[in-house]
Amino acid sequence: MGEREIEGLVSVSRPVLVGRLLQLDAAGGVTSAHVRAGAQLAGVHPRTVWRWVEAARSEGRVERRRRSRFELSEQAWEVLAQAGGNVAVLYRHLEECGDGDAGVSLASVYRAVQRELASGRVLPDRAVVRRARVERETRQALSDLAVGGVGTGTPSACAAAGPASLTPAGREAAPAGDVPGVVLPVGAQAVGTASVRAVAEAVGQAMVAGGAACVFGDAGRGKTVALRMALSDPSAGWGVSWVRVPVRPSVSELRRAVFEALALPGRFPHRSAEADERIVGALGEARVLVVDEAQRLPVPCLEYLQSLWDHPQARMALVLCGAGSERAVARVPQLASRVCAWQEVGRLAGSEVAATVSAFHPLWAGVAGGEVAWIDQSCTHGVFRTWAALTTHLQNALLTGPDAAVDRALLRRLFRRLSPPV
Repeated sequence: MGEREIEGLVSVSRPVLVGRLLQLDAAGGVTSAHVRAGAQLAGVHPRTVWRWVEAARSEGRVERRRRSRFELSEQAWEVLAQAGGNVAVLYRHLEECGDGDAGVSLASVYRAVQRELASGRVLPDRAVVRRARVERETRQALSDLAVGGVGTGTPSACAAAGPASLTPAGREAAPAGDVPGVVLPVGAQAVGTASVRAVAEAVGQAMVAGGAACVFGDAGRGKTVALRMALSDPSAGWGVSWVRVPVRPSVSELRRAVFEALALPGRFPHRSAEADERIVGALGEARVLVVDEAQRLPVPCLEYLQSLWDHPQARMALVLCGAGSERAVARVPQLASRVCAWQEVGRLAGSEVAATVSAFHPLWAGVAGGEVAWIDQSCTHGVFRTWAALTTHLQNALLTGPDAAVDRALLRRLFRRLSPPV
């Protein structure tokens, strides 16, 4: 076993050869003649055989040490796509990051790219990437220019109206600029709906108990807006850190994201133990760690977050948010058992749609309740993100056509922009 006939000679595998040499060593010693003969049988240099024997003596290892192969992450592939396939640009990016990929050679990066391409992965053309970037910039510019007014629909009146002021309640409605990380149409307000109040209560329970909360619900229902509003003015002594989750992250990528979310000084450490020590030190002060898009996290990453929460020095409340985050957390029973508040964010109820959208943006303040109900039944279906998108399209329509009137013909045309063709 482990031997095979090659050209009339017996060729021996490394484990078999090293095992026999160790037997000879235990019986009385291995000589140079033994090593030379073994090297001839294995087809290697005698110095290689000596290294095999030394590894077996010191490490108990008779097999070849497996080397971890460099693999491209989704973030690295996106950088490569933005660079138009220029591997040298990706290599410089990895060096500047200073994370777990920092020590990789340029040749290793080239081989990893070739493996991805050979497996059928397609790298977008540079022109396609540039065109997509220009389209994103154009959409943002249109959003910045489109300002809605009350009752007139003319650009001058829109500009004069301006954004609504903060209400005395402070937390029932807030201008979009006062809710960090939330992009809403110009002049819009984040409205304190029943779901927003429920999320605030769930997060408050997690903070009081020092536990975890899971905020879930289908996409577009306002989970992030509700969390931003709930945590925009935390209790005294509490800090809030938002973790930006990459797509399908590794534990090292999540560790770096937590490090950056905590705004720790200095460069990200190369050694994971040092990075974790600094992260846990920062979590020694009362802090809410919010992980949005938590459904992207694989089980090892969720276990890593649990290990941070379980650390005896940590004083933190963990908030996991995202469409499908409840299913992701359920894959780790130890973490799921630590969730003290599960809060679903549902669709806007029919009874609260008219009042909510009227407070959301001045464009809807003058629209009759029956028309708002028709819009919700025909298009938006209680999804807050769809209402925000429709508001932006309506702003653009009124900006580009001063004589445009908000009627069902215009709205039906805009409805078609909000869903793919059937």
